[in-house]
Amino acid sequence: MKYQKWLEEWQEHYVRIATKQRTAARYADLISNHIVPQIGNCEISEISAINLQKLVSQLLSCGNKKTGKGLSSSTVNSIVTVMQSSLSVAHGLGLILHNPASNIKRPKLTEKRVECFTILEQKQIEQAVFSDMRPIMFGIVLCLYTGLRIGELLALTWQDIDFTNGMLSVTKTCYDGKNAQGRFERIVDSPKTQSSSRVIPLPKKILLFLSEIKRKEQTEWVIVKKETPPSVRTYQRTFASLLQKLHIAHRGFHALRHTFATRAIECGIDVKTLSEILGHQNANITLNRYAHSLWEHKIDMMNKLSNLL
Repeated sequence: MKYQKWLEEWQEHYVRIATKQRTAARYADLISNHIVPQIGNCEISEISAINLQKLVSQLLSCGNKKTGKGLSSSTVNSIVTVMQSSLSVAHGLGLILHNPASNIKRPKLTEKRVECFTILEQKQIEQAVFSDMRPIMFGIVLCLYTGLRIGELLALTWQDIDFTNGMLSVTKTCYDGKNAQGRFERIVDSPKTQSSSRVIPLPKKILLFLSEIKRKEQTEWVIVKKETPPSVRTYQRTFASLLQKLHIAHRGFHALRHTFATRAIECGIDVKTLSEILGHQNANITLNRYAHSLWEHKIDMMNKLSNLL
């Protein structure tokens, strides 16, 4: 059996029934763009460990079809995951004698230093949002005070806001994905991970603004544009336009989440609590991602302490 044929069966009978729709779509893209063109025509029984390792090296050096440069370590790791999983199932079914992908040397992943906005930049962003007066813009400030991911923000409904207790529940997320006709549309799905389902306390000031927006807007979604929730791509462009207008260096929307985490650390919040608010699987992820901010905070605290001596 050709590997391409097996990948089709693996996706149909194993991936689609056991993974989230977004994951299945991601696997399909990796398979069609990077795996099938290289080794899809190989007999599954003839695929060797050394050939797969050579493929990994090739993808890292020149796997990007648009630029001719290498793919990121994260993307290549995802490709390795697809090959290992698909061939593991094939081995379990007796289609091959062993899994040639089981011992692939994965590229090392390095934690990127997070980008966040300075306190001054944050104040500029907040002032611009409140001056704009359009309710759709308030989502930017909401992320600054909750650490929500953009998909979680745009999936919020009023049922997720507990005005009595001042809490926000993350119960779903959304993303721009392809429908059955191959067209991009807004897809609402369950949270990214089990730990992503969480409850976040809301500052009183944020609650007041949310109450005002709910009074004016008559839709189930919290963030809307003309009664319709925007797509992720559209909201990212809206944010980029705001930064350009304020002459603030461009940073991705995710920088709002990093800014929230950094301000929380500066205010002395403990790592475990911050981890739960951010929806990380464990506190180690939070610690590794914001180690630099934690270190700077400790230095600042020591400097303040020394000034008291």
